[in-house]
Amino acid sequence: MKSLGRHIIAELYECNVDSIRNVKIVEKAMVGAAKATSATIVDIIFHSFNPYGVSGVIVIAESHLAIHTWPEYGLASVDIYTCGDEVQPWKAYEFLEEAFEAKNVSVMEIKRGIMSPKEGVVIKHKPDAS
Repeated sequence: MKSLGRHIIAELYECNVDSIRNVKIVEKAMVGAAKATSATIVDIIFHSFNPYGVSGVIVIAESHLAIHTWPEYGLASVDIYTCGDEVQPWKAYEFLEEAFEAKNVSVMEIKRGIMSPKEGVVIKHKPDAS
């Protein structure tokens, strides 16, 4: 079975609280994670909540990376969804685990758009428009 996409869902526990509280640091880490996969960044939006917490999304041509942090619990919840075979979502995950100094993690991969192609048919992320 082939899939159109890979979705990494990660909970990063016992993170560096100062890092996951700061919107600029979180955004820099997420952009770094996207670049680590060689993804094509389309748009970036991050927001800092009062009294604390950061949410953000990086739209990539191959799908997206998203995060929400709870500094009061040392937690960062991350979604890394990539389509096609060229972008490697695990590289983004490893980048973020290190950037936020997570001491404990829970992570899983879900295949998205599972297809059963006919013999000899190649599933492409972006099919030809012809």
